[in-house]
Amino acid sequence: MDSILVFWNQMTANPLLFVAVTLTLGVILVNGWTDAPNAIASCVVTRCMSPRAAILMAALFNFLGVFVMTRINNEVAVTITSMVNFGDNAGSTVIIVLCAAMLAIVIWATLAWVFGIPTSESHALIAGLTGGAMALEGVGAIVWSQWVKVLYGIIISVALGFGLAWLVCKLVTAIFRKANRPKTEPFFRFAQIIGSAGMAFMHGAQDGQKFMGIILLCVFTLQGSGAAGTSFEIPTWLMILCSIVMGAGTAMGGKKIIKSVGMDMVKLEKYQGFSADLASSLSLVFCSVFGLPVSTTHAKTTAIMGVGAVKRVSAINFGVVKEMVLTWILTFPGCGLLAFLVTKLFLLIFN
Repeated sequence: MDSILVFWNQMTANPLLFVAVTLTLGVILVNGWTDAPNAIASCVVTRCMSPRAAILMAALFNFLGVFVMTRINNEVAVTITSMVNFGDNAGSTVIIVLCAAMLAIVIWATLAWVFGIPTSESHALIAGLTGGAMALEGVGAIVWSQWVKVLYGIIISVALGFGLAWLVCKLVTAIFRKANRPKTEPFFRFAQIIGSAGMAFMHGAQDGQKFMGIILLCVFTLQGSGAAGTSFEIPTWLMILCSIVMGAGTAMGGKKIIKSVGMDMVKLEKYQGFSADLASSLSLVFCSVFGLPVSTTHAKTTAIMGVGAVKRVSAINFGVVKEMVLTWILTFPGCGLLAFLVTKLFLLIFN
């Protein structure tokens, strides 16, 4: 799949592949639309940037994150392509399953956006892929050695997000405790913008790889090679394509999500926003290097909780936190069940 022309010929020759790739690109667009605003929420609510400027910045750095990080390390994409097993089913059957899973993810993500809930597209992808595979092969479809990385990712991203944010915010508070607050405003405004750009970069790095993994899984399936195994090379044109689609989705906006993450949970000051962005970015770098597919929403929201806890635990709006945790808990069974049912329907109609 070195050439985009070869891939295009494969798509036009196989309508199922065309539909699967189109749906996957649709999921990437929705991801940029609903998930990416989490990366820039703190930058907007601390008034370092206007929503429009921050969204455009996020679109650019999402693009760079997909393109640059994938060339350095593609372990997250490897994990995604290897976490389910479709058995000996024909390639066309597997493509039907992937189509159904992607459609279920779009439906789930759109409903979450309508209600302004910062659900995780990463977890929706994992749940949708797993639910679709189980509709075909049962529980045996799950490759536990790879799927367990999702559980590791949840624990590590939450622990690192909260812990690093608390530590960074404590250090910043100690270093600047005698400083004149108004005089530090320009520095932290700049630092907050840099931190948000880094967060947007890592969102693209994590989520871009996950969805590129689905497109590659479609191709591997049609070629009869199944999962990718332990390593493969992602074509440059695919990185660019996914980057552009994700960036376009981000540019469409997401003010509801920004409000839920950045304004309702903790009232942030600029130094706190910087601390949260730095901590969540470092958490995502760590997880990406070790191939752990994690939620950028998890990393960012727990980091915001961490900086809020530095002053006092009561600074955190636990009503919003409870809503988010409930959403995270529901995503796996909810989106997974939706994908299972849609897959069963698709197999009945098209197979």
